[in-house]
Amino acid sequence: MSPRKANIERLATFSDGVFAVIITIMVLDLRPPEHPTFACLLPLWPTALSYLVSYLFIAIVWTNHHHLLRFTDESTPRLIWINFAHLFTVSLVPFATAWVASTRIAAVPVFLYAAVFVLVELAYLQFEHHALTRAVVEEISPRTRRLAWIRSLVALGLFLTAMLVWFEFPRCSFALVCCAVLLYLVPEPPVPPGESTDSISLKTV
Repeated sequence: MSPRKANIERLATFSDGVFAVIITIMVLDLRPPEHPTFACLLPLWPTALSYLVSYLFIAIVWTNHHHLLRFTDESTPRLIWINFAHLFTVSLVPFATAWVASTRIAAVPVFLYAAVFVLVELAYLQFEHHALTRAVVEEISPRTRRLAWIRSLVALGLFLTAMLVWFEFPRCSFALVCCAVLLYLVPEPPVPPGESTDSISLKTV
């Protein structure tokens, strides 16, 4: 194994560990009801919903993180710091999730929740740009790169919109965050009509 490849694997392994810790922290914030009845579970729906969205978000972030690392063979200092910034913003998700859950999707916590997602998206844009600019045309075409960039900008716009409507419509703001997250459910952006998927062959880590 080349030293460059080993450095990328070290970066991926470290990032995987951070994602695992973040998910563990969210799980530890879950509290069972005081009484052993189904009726006691109903008031916990904000906790379950916010946890589900945040868990799905972490899973999607990890999937896209893994996908982008496949386009680079070298762990440069710039990539390392971009990765640290990206992981830092994702590490804020458990705190925002706990506050949204404990306040039953109140306005200010939802605003903070959306703000955290904006920070994550801004860091992801840098990560995505760094990785895709190092991919050769045979791995991902220029048109597909543009689609990936457009998708990221649309997601950022939805997160910013969620921050703007938080005061009057906190639940609508929360729904916008969910919609933006779902844009990344599949790491690869949609392939334009007429473009062969063979041009988007991926390297393995």
